[in-house]
Amino acid sequence: MKKELLDIGTWNVNTMLKAGKMQETEDQIVGSQIQIVALQETRWRGYGLLKKDKYSIYYSCNPNTTGQAGTGFIIQKSAMNKILGFEPISDRICKLSVKGTFYNMTLINIYAPTEDKEVKIKEQFYEELQRTQDRVPKHDVTIILGDKNAKSGKEKVFSQVVCHHTLHNISNRNGEMVANYAISNDMFLISANFQHKKIHIGTWTSPDHQTINQTDHVMVTKEKMRLIHDVRSKRGYNCDSDNFLVQIKIKQKLITVKNKQIQKHKWDRQLLNHKEKINKYQKNIQTKLQEIEKETDINQDWQNLKQMILEAAKEFKLSKDAKNANHWWDDECKRAVQEKNEARGKCLIRKTRANLDIYQQKRIKPNRICRRKKKEWIERKLKEINETNRKKDTRKF
Repeated sequence: MKKELLDIGTWNVNTMLKAGKMQETEDQIVGSQIQIVALQETRWRGYGLLKKDKYSIYYSCNPNTTGQAGTGFIIQKSAMNKILGFEPISDRICKLSVKGTFYNMTLINIYAPTEDKEVKIKEQFYEELQRTQDRVPKHDVTIILGDKNAKSGKEKVFSQVVCHHTLHNISNRNGEMVANYAISNDMFLISANFQHKKIHIGTWTSPDHQTINQTDHVMVTKEKMRLIHDVRSKRGYNCDSDNFLVQIKIKQKLITVKNKQIQKHKWDRQLLNHKEKINKYQKNIQTKLQEIEKETDINQDWQNLKQMILEAAKEFKLSKDAKNANHWWDDECKRAVQEKNEARGKCLIRKTRANLDIYQQKRIKPNRICRRKKKEWIERKLKEINETNRKKDTRKF
């Protein structure tokens, strides 16, 4: 049984609709070594699972339109076998269940209404959050994380749920609602429980980098507070968002969920017209058939034959390799993003007007490059489709 410690995170990415935004976010999270990250403001449509080579994304967004709210979880490949299940609730709430050694964990990812929203909308949101939490199994460790758009202060009336290490002195209306929710559910605002520098407590920065607020919070049931080892902002990671990546270190150990999956092989049917390669493949199969030892067990015979066919196909590259769907994302895009991140790093170290101006200029460049590259790639694909349709080559569809 494999055991390991768990690092999770939360990040408001502002949007995932921009060209190159998913690739940029992927590079940052994979580099951070954080296994599970709750995302807010993805702004996609619908809900589901998106699988990639290095990670997978569960998302829960507006079912009818793009550009509004949206939540989800990005999970690194090494942690996918620890996941018990995912439940999309709404475009502001979703839930992920993780297998633990002694306790299973339920992560509830939320994107709360902003301070200027009507009180009725906020009350409806917290009512839905309460119904979601009420359905969590009794013995699970419940962790509510995400962008609560709340400033939690140091008022004595909230001292039972908010520690004095919070960044703000006075709570705003959203902060009061978060504190009241924590009190009614016997939870604690654990993100305000650790003493760090101000730059490592704040989770949001203004465009001029002069104002820092702590609006992303983590809540946990009081009886499980000791499982949370640390919560802090990771300013070095950037996905062109005004929110910082927040890392949560959990002392809970995980175990692998037993879930047997059959590996599927996709065959490149276009190579069937390549006579020279097919002939070599057939001769290779005949040679291997002569070398194979006959078994008394018919099932073992079939396994040997199957393995031989797959090995021969792999040798002659008749099966399709997993490819990145975004073929337009190339070295030029990566260099532009890297230059932007380097400029941002200098701006965080020295908040001068010159560094800020350079960073703003560097932000524009990767957006333009990614839009152009994606547009050119789409135009090429459309030409290929039209040409294939003209030739009536339906196999390529």
